[in-house]
Amino acid sequence: MSSRKNELKSRVLEIINLLEKVHPDAKLALKWSNPLELLIATVLSAQTTDERVNRVTESLFKRYRTAEDYANTDLEELEHHIKSLTFYRAKAKNIKEACRIIVEEYNGEVPRTMKNLLRLPGVARKTANVVLSNAYGIMEGMIVDTHVKRLSQKLGLTEEEDPEKIERDLIEIVPKDKWLRFADLLIFHGRRICTAKDPKCGECVLNKICPSSLI
Repeated sequence: MSSRKNELKSRVLEIINLLEKVHPDAKLALKWSNPLELLIATVLSAQTTDERVNRVTESLFKRYRTAEDYANTDLEELEHHIKSLTFYRAKAKNIKEACRIIVEEYNGEVPRTMKNLLRLPGVARKTANVVLSNAYGIMEGMIVDTHVKRLSQKLGLTEEEDPEKIERDLIEIVPKDKWLRFADLLIFHGRRICTAKDPKCGECVLNKICPSSLI
């Protein structure tokens, strides 16, 4: 193993240790109670804040309880219930079609493999990893959202731009039993401290080990 990779593995462990102290409450912000709700919420969260999605799903999940409910609903009706979210027409279409596939091919149950989840419209690796890791405890990969991408780059853990290539880099240096926790911690840190427009380097517990620190 290269000395560079060993260095990055050590840096990752230090990052986790430091972030655990300031974000012990880090966890998925989307509200859900079963795999289907998590899938729907994650699809809805694209280019939208989790807080806004949670406001929409509070009533949505009471109206639609099964994959059959989504598959059989009128598309315009579904659009109406999520119209406050960005790209609501595309999201409604994807959700309705994904649920049709879930009903017809997976007996109404959200798939438990990356391969089958990626067959669903509106589902890419990030969404699939969110569902697999949080709903089923299955670690096939790492969640790479905008925060994980940006902070991984700033922390010198990857030089890649493509999320799938970033995921491959992180899998090499983050212990598998920390894949989900590492993503949760980076997401919270990206929202609270290392924001895109105004990073608070002076308040950041990582400023001494971060190559991008302004301190």
